[in-house]
Amino acid sequence: MHIPRSPAGRGRFAAVAVAATICACVLSAPAPAPVGAPAPARSPVPGPADGPAPADAAPALVWSPCAEAPGFDCATAKAPLDYRRPAGRAVDLAVIRHRATGPAPRLGTLFFNPGGPGGAGTQALPQWYELFPEELRQRFDIASWDPRGVGGSTAVHCFPTADEAYEWLERIPFGFPVGESETEAWVDAYSDLGRLCEQRDPELLRHVSTTDTARDLDRLRQSVGDEKLSFLGVSYGTFLGATYANLFPDKVRAMVLDSNIDPRAWVDGAAGANPRLTTFLREDVDLGSAATLRQFLDHCGRTGADRCAFSAGSPEATRAKFERLMTRLQERAQGSWTYARTVTTVLSGLYAIDPGWYDLAWTLEDLWAWRPPQEPVAPEGPLPYPAFEQIEAIRCSESPNPRDPRRFPELAEFSYGRAGDLGRAVAWASEPCATWPATAASRYAGPWNRPTANPVLVVNTVYDPATPYQGALAMTRQLASARLLTVEGYGHSSVVNPSLCVDDHERRYLVDGVLPPAGTVCRQDVRPFSESRPRGGVGTGGGGTAGGTRAVAPGGN
Repeated sequence: MHIPRSPAGRGRFAAVAVAATICACVLSAPAPAPVGAPAPARSPVPGPADGPAPADAAPALVWSPCAEAPGFDCATAKAPLDYRRPAGRAVDLAVIRHRATGPAPRLGTLFFNPGGPGGAGTQALPQWYELFPEELRQRFDIASWDPRGVGGSTAVHCFPTADEAYEWLERIPFGFPVGESETEAWVDAYSDLGRLCEQRDPELLRHVSTTDTARDLDRLRQSVGDEKLSFLGVSYGTFLGATYANLFPDKVRAMVLDSNIDPRAWVDGAAGANPRLTTFLREDVDLGSAATLRQFLDHCGRTGADRCAFSAGSPEATRAKFERLMTRLQERAQGSWTYARTVTTVLSGLYAIDPGWYDLAWTLEDLWAWRPPQEPVAPEGPLPYPAFEQIEAIRCSESPNPRDPRRFPELAEFSYGRAGDLGRAVAWASEPCATWPATAASRYAGPWNRPTANPVLVVNTVYDPATPYQGALAMTRQLASARLLTVEGYGHSSVVNPSLCVDDHERRYLVDGVLPPAGTVCRQDVRPFSESRPRGGVGTGGGGTAGGTRAVAPGGN
């Protein structure tokens, strides 16, 4: 296999993960306002005209030990490509589970979606399984799957080989384009990507929407024999959860939505197909990430250089130091570390307090001191297929974005004007959708307030760079019956930024159906820069410990 030799080579593999994280998450600016009681349930609203399509009885899954995940079982499920034509083409769904450990009585299956769109559950669940509270592991089979279009399921592959996919990646600037020549290269490359994807499997491209995946999830629920669904969705998984809850409201047993998307904004309120703003700008992603960056810099400045390598001794001085570094990088790149690469690295590095914030501080300090930052450790052997187009296939088919690529330089400057450097990365993250060729054949765009059999638990940190707090407020308002659990803290999700308080409330809700009291606020177990930390073994360079952690999701959005 050909391995690119420029920074776009193995370093670019990490950058793809970062870009996936940025593109995968939808958010609104965080606002640490007091949390009130959930809004009362509204009157039932009829569902969409095409409704949940009837499906034939889902067959039981045939499980066998997973070859690459000891202790887990794997299976393959079949689902109709088009639920309105159940006798037509089928797709495969790769499924994974860990059996309930006991000894307490088993409660059923807890389905987990790690985010994305494009997060492969067969990879994420073995990585995150030990992070689930012990009682959940005892009482539930915990299962996940690769959504259609993704990973080991029937997947969108726009290139015949991984080698050709990496050759295409060589064409695009690292992070986002700066200047006319880079903008032209970026737009041309993504226009070509859309054409390549359309040529490979145009039928599949129109049937990988969240609506299709929600119907797959209900089919999986039937396959494991559960009368109602128990579900934990993170980041984009919250939009999947909201979609399921409104397509199949009577099938909701318990649903935890952690790090929330505003459903109405994702589908642009079911408005036209050529909106004024991108998915992420109309959800204020740039403002949310900028607010989290300010928290990072302020905590760094307050704690000092013994705990945060980039500290300049005070919050004000540290923010000024960061601004001078960004200005310097715009004037002159530092080796492979361009302004765009650095901005993208900062955004991904905000996702996890530990070790992400520590590693990000070291990367910024290395750049400040004109030292080469540590690069991510390159995987040995052949590089895997990067699968970056799987994110676009889902997101671009169902979430409207401006259709003229020439508008994006203006949108990037608009976002920069209100949110600073991170705004440019956020604005350009949606540009691939400008020339994407496919529109979802089945797209649920509301209503979002169909009364569910049981209430939903919504969880969010106050400062989340990928799905900030306003997204959770919107989710709680829009669902018919939801309770918001606020996490006083930072970073993306309670999975990678743990809180025993959150774990306890989720456990009581999923096991016993007990919601936390209205207005409950939890704290995270780790505070920013709470201890001295030497340079980590892996820096954030180009992908980041934090960004890499969320690449299975994130983002995961």
